[in-house]
Amino acid sequence: MRGRLFFVGIQILLLLASGTKTACAATDKTKDSADRKIQTTGETTWDKAAAAKYLDSREIWWQAWPPAHKDHETLCISCHTNVPYALARPGLRQTLGEQKLSDPEQVMLASVIKRVNLGNRAEPFYNDAVHGPGKTQESRDAESVFNALILSRYDAQRGHLQDVTLKAFENMWSFQEKTGTRAGAWIWQNFHFSPWEADESEYFGATMAAVAVGIAPDDYRDDPKVRDNLALLRSYLRSQARTQPLVNRILLLWASTQLPGLMTTPERDVLAGEVFRKQQPDGGWSLSTLGTWKRHDNSAFDPRSDGYATGLTVLALEESGMGTSPEVKRGIGWLLANQDKTDGLWPAYSLNVRRDPTSGVGRFMSDAATAFSVLALENNKP
Repeated sequence: MRGRLFFVGIQILLLLASGTKTACAATDKTKDSADRKIQTTGETTWDKAAAAKYLDSREIWWQAWPPAHKDHETLCISCHTNVPYALARPGLRQTLGEQKLSDPEQVMLASVIKRVNLGNRAEPFYNDAVHGPGKTQESRDAESVFNALILSRYDAQRGHLQDVTLKAFENMWSFQEKTGTRAGAWIWQNFHFSPWEADESEYFGATMAAVAVGIAPDDYRDDPKVRDNLALLRSYLRSQARTQPLVNRILLLWASTQLPGLMTTPERDVLAGEVFRKQQPDGGWSLSTLGTWKRHDNSAFDPRSDGYATGLTVLALEESGMGTSPEVKRGIGWLLANQDKTDGLWPAYSLNVRRDPTSGVGRFMSDAATAFSVLALENNKP
């Protein structure tokens, strides 16, 4: 049974998101005000305040959604909403003049920290008895990576690793596979929902672990205690790269800019050439073309460029030192031209089924799209 105070807090956040006030106190400072932050590049702009408002409102929606509620008054971590939110939202804070974490960030982090400290006393998000064989391990493994990634992202901004983040990393390494064909990876959540919970998603999880280590402060990646774990992780990511869909190799490219030893310069150049060939005439990229997919409902894919594929690709190329290439400049142009200025989001489309893009679940892909578009544009500062 969930606690009364938890639900009261969630309901307050939901009311703030749906009423005349902004989703949180921090973004309220910038709503419809003279100091609204709109970045201009050439003749095109993007609205940072609107993007922050969208991201906050979607995190609030997730926190209020009953299926996200878990034991001990905690919340499920979602690959489509929470994780991208945690990666992108901190970078908007300085630009918007915010002095503290937004309310939904505080709720998210409190849940992550609580679950890390609970350890195995926290129930897995999914389990064998209810969801099928193997789901307990898949859930534990995936959560361990996401907990470390989220906490590492916030500690990177603070400049120092907290004890709870070190605990999250220790937990992550304890679940890493040490032998066999999966050595170096984690047994990943698989409900056959691409690109983050399917057969190919184990590799995605390993790239997220690499990013978590790479961005961690205090030279964590040089800690002798994790040397063997990192050797396994590097070996897995390098040895399995050739078999991966292009979107996973783009994730590897991004991870390689955070953690050395994942790709050589010639390998990056070859991959960049392949990525450039997938660029659409409008300057963006479409997730539907970055792998071989099939929707469960047999509906046709939306072939349009989307914010997730374009944001991730531009970010990875920028971080790899290719930010001045004509292809990246065209990608940035697509991002600048395709923010929905009313809602603040960038669109993206499900690989699994046709969804109503205005529904709560139908916006999952746009949550990730908006976060990665923000990451790419923030990284493109003059």
